[in-house]
Amino acid sequence: MDLERIGQDLLAQALAYPEAWEDYPWGERVVKVRKKIFAFLAFAPDTLSLTVKLPASAQFAQMFEDCVPTGYGLGKHGWMSCRLTPGSNLDPELLGGWLEESYRAVAPKSLGRTVQP
Repeated sequence: MDLERIGQDLLAQALAYPEAWEDYPWGERVVKVRKKIFAFLAFAPDTLSLTVKLPASAQFAQMFEDCVPTGYGLGKHGWMSCRLTPGSNLDPELLGGWLEESYRAVAPKSLGRTVQP
């Protein structure tokens, strides 16, 4: 599993959403829509970290050992943090679906409706 390539693909997917842009508050890569964060993303050859808001899928995501509710009280609002290593069993397509769910949850409804499933 090439985690850095998967991370690059997820970043490209996130930045393709309407009005999405990359920012680095606190020195961390995030992707925002307008002024709201919908994804935290960090990747290297041996680790991929993705944090997204999953109002519909958070319970399902917790079934994977690589995913936990996000700290700082965000987990109670549906934010999940996934940390993958080479032995992880999460499908990149599933991560892409979660990224889309997060965008739709955070973006203004008029923008979220423009994204094709």
